[in-house]
Amino acid sequence: MRDHKALLHHVEASFTKHIKPTEVVSCMPKCFSPRECEEIKAITEQKGQIAGAEKLTECLKRSDKTNWFKLLKLALEERNFTIALQLLDPDTENSGKEVEDVEANGDTATVRFEYREDSGADDLVGDLNQMGLTENQDKVTGGSAFLEPSKPPGERKLRAYQRELAVPAFEGKNTIICAPTGSGKTIVALAISEHHLKSKADQKPKIVFMATKVDVYEQQYKLFKEHFNRTDQDVRITGLCGDMGEQISLDIIAETNDIIILTPQILVNALNRKDLPSLSVFSLLIFDECHNATRKHPYNVLMASYLDSKLSRRKESLPQIVGLTASVGVGTFKYQQEAENNICQLCANLDASIISTVSDNKEELLSFVYVPEKDFFEVEKRSGDPFIAIIHNIMSRIEVLAKKEYDIESLSHIENRDHGTQKYEQWIVDVQKRCKVLQLEDKEKESRVCRALFNYTEHLRKYNDALIINEDARTKDALDYLKAFFDQVRQAGFDETEQKLTACFDTEYPHLLQLSQQGQQNPKLEQLKYILDEEYRNDEQTRTVLFVRTRALADAMKNWIEETDTLKFLKPGVLIGRARKSNQTNSGMTLNSKKGVLESFKSSDQSKILIATSVADEGIDIPQCNLVLMYEYVGNVVKMIQVRGRGRAKGSKCFLISDRKERIEKEKLNILREKIVEKAIANLRQSKESMQAKIDTFQREDKRIRDHANSMPERPRTNGNFKLLCAKCKKFACFSDDLRVGHEGSHHIVVERSIFNRCERSPHPNPRRFGQLEKKMKMFCKHCKNDWGIVATYMNIEDMPVIKIDSFVAQNCVTNVQHYFRKWKDVTFAIRRFDIADIKPF
Repeated sequence: MRDHKALLHHVEASFTKHIKPTEVVSCMPKCFSPRECEEIKAITEQKGQIAGAEKLTECLKRSDKTNWFKLLKLALEERNFTIALQLLDPDTENSGKEVEDVEANGDTATVRFEYREDSGADDLVGDLNQMGLTENQDKVTGGSAFLEPSKPPGERKLRAYQRELAVPAFEGKNTIICAPTGSGKTIVALAISEHHLKSKADQKPKIVFMATKVDVYEQQYKLFKEHFNRTDQDVRITGLCGDMGEQISLDIIAETNDIIILTPQILVNALNRKDLPSLSVFSLLIFDECHNATRKHPYNVLMASYLDSKLSRRKESLPQIVGLTASVGVGTFKYQQEAENNICQLCANLDASIISTVSDNKEELLSFVYVPEKDFFEVEKRSGDPFIAIIHNIMSRIEVLAKKEYDIESLSHIENRDHGTQKYEQWIVDVQKRCKVLQLEDKEKESRVCRALFNYTEHLRKYNDALIINEDARTKDALDYLKAFFDQVRQAGFDETEQKLTACFDTEYPHLLQLSQQGQQNPKLEQLKYILDEEYRNDEQTRTVLFVRTRALADAMKNWIEETDTLKFLKPGVLIGRARKSNQTNSGMTLNSKKGVLESFKSSDQSKILIATSVADEGIDIPQCNLVLMYEYVGNVVKMIQVRGRGRAKGSKCFLISDRKERIEKEKLNILREKIVEKAIANLRQSKESMQAKIDTFQREDKRIRDHANSMPERPRTNGNFKLLCAKCKKFACFSDDLRVGHEGSHHIVVERSIFNRCERSPHPNPRRFGQLEKKMKMFCKHCKNDWGIVATYMNIEDMPVIKIDSFVAQNCVTNVQHYFRKWKDVTFAIRRFDIADIKPF
């Protein structure tokens, strides 16, 4: 240990310049005392990364932990601090660079999720255990998930129920593997992949494993990589998500790898760009969470291409298809026959005539997979709330002000839109959409009216959100949400309309504040508190996932737990989706933030409850969870099974808390529908000829519809010129003749630099490179601060405006008719390819 401390002392001057101390601490918290963690964090925030790194190094040099050096190297490897790792271990190769998730419209970052599969193959899980991935699994699952001590680590033997699931795929048949959450479907997929590579070794097999979410992609990529690195290092594996598919052609990646883990849109994009001739490049496609293969989901888009090749009898070999899911209960159904039709449609979409379930080894399956006990808590509604009455009154006054500007009732025909409902939110969206193409003879008046209506409806939206928060959380949380919004409004453009609306809020604020401090308690929160008190009194090691419907509610619940004396020890973490550009008061989470929250929940006592939106109900593995709380959180059968399946530990419970009888009844119906699906699967397996006939019929009909759509003549794009006007205030931005599309086909650049006279710029909060484009600044309308897009360096040319079409309306220069397009593919005017010679001086 002294040698390691001496080494750290020698390299300290360089080491401290190549790490981010707070990230290192998050990966090895047990090596530091709570006080040291706080000191490192505080110094980093106050004095910078290097000062924080120096404090971290000082703490390590006096650490009495025997394994600190090993944990430090693992942390550096995990966070990809390669230079720092090489200083401590010169033999480290610089080839293990982590993948990075980059999307043009979202702020994301590098992340790797720890994977713990509850019920994997005896030897496969044993291999993973030797890599430190399943350290606590035996305690969690209560059983024999490990390789027997006498069993050689190279011998792979799936459990009997897992082999039963895998047999049809081993035989090369297109298969949907349907098994409960926690049964080890990914381990089965690993075994299928390994078998496929060996059985088709002379045919140059190529495998693609697809995950619908970036979080799950990271989890599965890590598992595949670590497993094959241990069992067969000759297997070449890579991973792609986000913008990574734009960096290099997928045909080159396919040529140089045996297994590719990716998100499906990357494969869709590659086929559209003709980077790949067809899916015949691959020999096996594995679809994780394959129940998503419906409608316009990327899974279904890929399979449409597959089926077109199959049904057109093209002379090309098609890949084997394997789907993984916890339920095939897709679509809406009331009777078993309807459920069977929905299942056959899913099978048709995936070209799979076999649904592989566990039938011969159910007893073994049930010994490893625990179905949580389900219960329902119907709570009385809060009545006579004066906070609601005041917000209703404010919203009614804003509606009157909006009607004085324009007859907003003529813009939308959505009726029965009560305040504090999703219907009201739909009405706001509809009004704003129609407002974008509202035309008046007086163009100055048009600009003023449109901007005012946007302001009015945006404020109505926030009040509507506050009512929804108040219904499920505390009045204090609803008021805090509104206050945060108005604080941002004051710091932005703050025009005359916004000043008027802010004054309205300020007038009522003292009364609202008093109500938030002295008002009645929410009965749902009291019920939730009772449940948590009881569960943690009975078992202090309880780990809870609390599902809520919205991001704002997730934050509100976190604040409530932290401010409740008997619950604050739970130290809640929040897991929500990625940041959205339209969300002003709640910016979402980056992938690194998610990882930190998950690690805290899974690997330590820092957090005993995880508050999550739908981002956590599918795919993310949380084996420690033994209490699932659904707080007004109800969906379809598949969602019910996925959410319930988050409770992996033995003796898990799942409770639904609601003050709406209809929601509880819907969940009870979902339980009945789950039984209907089980009977439907059993019946289809006994009627194979009838099932195949239905699948064939669905496939032929779907192809007929696709062929008809493809035969329709493509809408011609006019060469006429259009004015692009700000969608919010209708001020002129540029002409369509000034637009050029980048060589990648995704970036739309304004070559007329005078657009900078009509916009404002500010540093981009997350500058990043996408191929030949590097984001540098954000670009906003000078008049209304509407987000127009970014200023970037493109092909090494600086200060190039790259705009978003949904921030504008296009006005025909001849007819003056205005059009609103949500996506660039929908525009009706032609856009030329980018050419450096077209750039006009500013």
